[in-house]
Formats: sequence, structure tokens, C-alpha cells
Amino acid sequence: MADNKTKTSLFDFFLLSVFLVCLCLAPVPASAQGRKLSFGVNGQFKILQVADMHYANGGTTRCQNVLPSQMAHCSDLNTTAFMSRVMAAEKPDLIVFTGDNIFGSNVKDAVKSMNAAFAPAIAAKIPWVAVLGNHDQESTLSRQELMKHIVKLPNTLSKVNPPEAAHYIDGFGNNNLQIHGAVESSLHNKSVLNLYFLDSGDYSSITSLSKKYDWIKTSQQFWFDQTSKRLQKEYNKEPNPQQGTAPGLAYFHIPFPEFWSFDSKNASKGVRQEETGSATTNSGFFTTLVARGDVKSVFVGHDHLNDFCGELKGLNLCYGGGFGYHAYGKAGWERRARVVVADLNKKGTGSWGDVKSIRTWKRLDDQHLSVIDEQVLWTSSPK
Repeated sequence: MADNKTKTSLFDFFLLSVFLVCLCLAPVPASAQGRKLSFGVNGQFKILQVADMHYANGGTTRCQNVLPSQMAHCSDLNTTAFMSRVMAAEKPDLIVFTGDNIFGSNVKDAVKSMNAAFAPAIAAKIPWVAVLGNHDQESTLSRQELMKHIVKLPNTLSKVNPPEAAHYIDGFGNNNLQIHGAVESSLHNKSVLNLYFLDSGDYSSITSLSKKYDWIKTSQQFWFDQTSKRLQKEYNKEPNPQQGTAPGLAYFHIPFPEFWSFDSKNASKGVRQEETGSATTNSGFFTTLVARGDVKSVFVGHDHLNDFCGELKGLNLCYGGGFGYHAYGKAGWERRARVVVADLNKKGTGSWGDVKSIRTWKRLDDQHLSVIDEQVLWTSSPK
């Protein structure tokens, strides 16, 4: 957590929070719908993952698991401040909220809490997308109602569900975003990086598993498989046909059982400090991803004290690490956010080509917003 001397007063935090919430209530700008995302003129596309904000009621909501010296002044507004700091430092092209955005059981009004949780991203006018966790719906709105509210907020690229699959797909918030090549490059009208967002649910509806975590269903995997194949065809066809498949990234909340394969010793970067809270049922989504081959990394939340990345069968399994202050954590272990950057190949003509590499690191909410655990997750050329 940032040093006390560097933090704004609680009253200033309160004023900032009220201001940002008011911004949330503004009409949705027309540009928020159908927005085309592209790599920048620097050949990069940067994504900020925010995992487990657990936002509740603002300044009256106390923090969990912080140092005794921090407890008196710590609230949801520390989460708001951290997000503002990390956005200013990283200047992401897209923010991805990977669930448990609000902590429903402590929330008085789900709409107000959602508005406040997403307020910094909205105020910054940065495109953002959200999926739901297992706690979001524990207040006044169902999962479907939450997504219907989220898609109305300014600058979001979230969807209730993909239109082509809305009649059959399980969950709410399943979505695909295409990231096009750099402006003025030959690939500006072709997706060179594909992002998949899936609803991993909350708790199983099967009676014998009613207290166990949910999983990504067959219908969702079918939609992913069909979407991946369609995007590959588009990547390979005229104009400017490309070889192979555009790389992809997947974001959801609850990890699948294969995350158990790693600990602090065999993970490439990061630590394990708690058990993986996966479903007891293995839905086979890991196998589906490996079989398709385009997704290079998956990013989850849910287990706040784990922040590692580990590679299994060519697929990186990464935790975001706990972000929110009303979420359980570990005193003295700073809240954190994960950053992912995709870099394009530089062509001899001076323009940009396809994706060359995908890198990641984490930002800590300490005095200096420290950067830790930088690593390359994937590269199109031999490492």
C-alpha cells in the first residue's frame, strides 16, 4: 500500500468518489458502441487487468487484511485511488475487470456500487470490459441484470452475450474483442490479436455440487471454438492474407483445475499463497484451448493471494493478484494489478506487421507503484 504521506485525505477521496460516480451516470456516448480497437503508432497494445475489486459502499466500507497502522483510514476509496494511480502510470489501451467487481453481500445498492467501482476507468475515458465473478450477484441484481447495467455505462465494450450465440450460450458477459493492426499499416483492417471473455459463473446449480464453484460450460466452449475458427479464416483470407493464426488471450474469473499444476517453485514468475479455488468438475476448457492453439495465455482472479504465471502445454496460466482493499488479502503484501503488452513486428518498410510477442508484469500499490515479475509469455520467434 502507498505510504500514508503520499495519499490524499479521506475527505478528498470522498469528493473524488462522488465526482466520479456522477460521471458514471452520464449518458452513454455513441462512440462507446462498435468501437474499433487498434495497435498504437508505437506498435503496442496494452491491457490492464483489475482482479477482485470487491467494491462495496465507498468511504464507509473498511479494508480487510491491512497493517494496523493503515486500518483507520483505509476503505473502498483506497481501491479507487490505486486504480487512478495505475491508470496514470501505465496508460492502458484497454482495462479488463475480471470479476468480483463488487462484494455483493456487503452492498446496499448494486447499481451505485458498480458505478463507483468502474468510475475511474469511465472518468479516464479508457475503453473497458468486465466479466462477473462469484460475488457480484449477491446483492440486489442478478447476473443478467448486472450485465444489462454494465453494457449501458460509458466507454464499455462489454456485451450481455455475443448476438450470434445469445440463444444458446450459458452465462452473461461472454464476449470477443478484435484488436486490429496499427493505424496506417496494411493490417489496420485485420484483427491481429483476439481477446475472449467468458463467464465462469458463481456456484454450481447441480444439487450435489451446490456449494462448489461453477465452471465454463460446453455451450461457451462451443462458441469459443466457432469464434476462433472464424477469426482464423478471416486472418488467412484476402486482403493481406496472413500465415497461421492470430494469437489470443482469454479472461475469466474462476480458474480451472489445471492451475493446481503450479506453485511458487515451478511457476515462471509470481507466488502461490493459497489453494486454487477451482470447480471440482473439470469442464475440459483447458483442453479446448490447447486444441485450438490460438490462445497463448489465460488470466483469472478469484484467489487473491496467488499472482503467478505458469506454462502448461504451451498455454500460460496467470493470476491477476488481488486488487481491491475490501477483498481479503495479506497485511504487508501490496495489492496489485497485472499489465499485458502485445508488441508488433517491425517491417523493413518502417510500418508494423503482425504480433511479435506478448509480455506481462505487475504493478504494486506501494509508494513507487513498483513493477515486478516482468516476463515474456509468448513470442512468434524462437526464444
